[in-house]
Amino acid sequence: MPFIPHTEEDTAEMLAAIGAERIEDLFDEIPAELRIDSLERVPKALNEMEVSRLMHRRAQRDGAPSCFIGAGAYEHHIPAAVWEIATRGEFYSAYTPYQAEASQGTLQTIYEYQTMMCELTGLDVSNASLYDGASAVAEAALMAVRSNRKAGSRKVLLAPGVNPTYRKVARAIAGNQGLEFEYLPMDTADGGVDFERLDQDTAPVAVVVQQPSFFGTLADVDRLTDWAHDRGAFVVAVVNPTSLALLKAPGHWGEAGADIACGEGQPLGVPLSSGGPYFGFMTCKQQHVRQMPGRIVGRTTDLDGNTGYALTLQAREQHIRRTKATSNICTNQGLMVTAATIYLSLLGADGLAAVAKASHRNTARLARGLCGIAGVEPVFDAPHFHEFALRLDRPVAPVLEMLAARDILGGYDLSIEYPEFGPELGNLGHVLLVCATETKTDADIEAYVTAMREILETPVAQSA
Repeated sequence: MPFIPHTEEDTAEMLAAIGAERIEDLFDEIPAELRIDSLERVPKALNEMEVSRLMHRRAQRDGAPSCFIGAGAYEHHIPAAVWEIATRGEFYSAYTPYQAEASQGTLQTIYEYQTMMCELTGLDVSNASLYDGASAVAEAALMAVRSNRKAGSRKVLLAPGVNPTYRKVARAIAGNQGLEFEYLPMDTADGGVDFERLDQDTAPVAVVVQQPSFFGTLADVDRLTDWAHDRGAFVVAVVNPTSLALLKAPGHWGEAGADIACGEGQPLGVPLSSGGPYFGFMTCKQQHVRQMPGRIVGRTTDLDGNTGYALTLQAREQHIRRTKATSNICTNQGLMVTAATIYLSLLGADGLAAVAKASHRNTARLARGLCGIAGVEPVFDAPHFHEFALRLDRPVAPVLEMLAARDILGGYDLSIEYPEFGPELGNLGHVLLVCATETKTDADIEAYVTAMREILETPVAQSA
């Protein structure tokens, strides 16, 4: 939306209305010794054309590499209509809809988003979004403590495939509120839970399960869900929304289904964008809705029988109630949710399934090609979605540098995170996590495989 500055007449009229002679009078409470006359280090202003050229030049520095990195943020094709609509003024500049009667379009968009997220996750209620996927996991853990009072515990168990960044954020947010986060034992053969080593006497308040896992593998979520419920724990499902077009919805895991589902919504029409902004989603069973953080939009009828939308169950004032509030992170990523709603509406169920199938197919082909190279082998013997863990015969970081020199972003070095997990998870060694979405062509995959083969033909001593 174009920026329309105030004219001198506009400014003068506003100053007159508030009884000030000049703009500087609005800041007269600032002591004179703290003011500055000029910004000496700020360069001369550029006009719109010059700024546009400057930003295009800087963007070109990144080039146009072929991206095979996943690890929680994914490159998907975003139809042009998504952001053409999302950046219309009605959406782009709309603030949080506290006044429902003036915000019916925004509220309806959120309601449609909530409906689609419930359909994807198989649960009853969705909120209007959270800050991001990592904070959504922390909020889900806190919600489990409030809702599952019978457990009498503040211990949260994490399946080994939970995103390590989510674990860190959850500890930072909820650890100071007395929650303890521990990992379940890992089966190094398939990357899932080692059920033989589980503590059968444990009684956690919640068990967090990520499907697909951070390693890209698919776990036995039915068995783990039933195990958690048998011990009186809630099950928090962390899911990739694209995968839910193919995989069993968390609301149908095990005998009773997950209690809460959450995750990162970035794959749904939000670009990678240097790390954000993204948005977190959360759904839950109906009986836990009053403990759900964030806003919820409901559909109703007015006195004339017309459909209308309003915020429901939680008032704005809940966010200033300090310790009594369900959440102290009140951000609702409305613009990202608008894009996701448009994206899902354009693709529909069949379109989202086609994206998921193409992503899985491309990753399977990439994994076959790379595993055909001497010095590359699969890490886990388990089904996967659109990421795959590979063990190399040398450190991963130098290999990624050489791939980057060929305009290929080759994946994620798992050694960045996993040495800190301790010996109980085994030594992952030199492990590379690769991802291929529907954006990758046969030529892209072949170019990656060829580049990897040529790099690994170099003796290890020269690449270390």
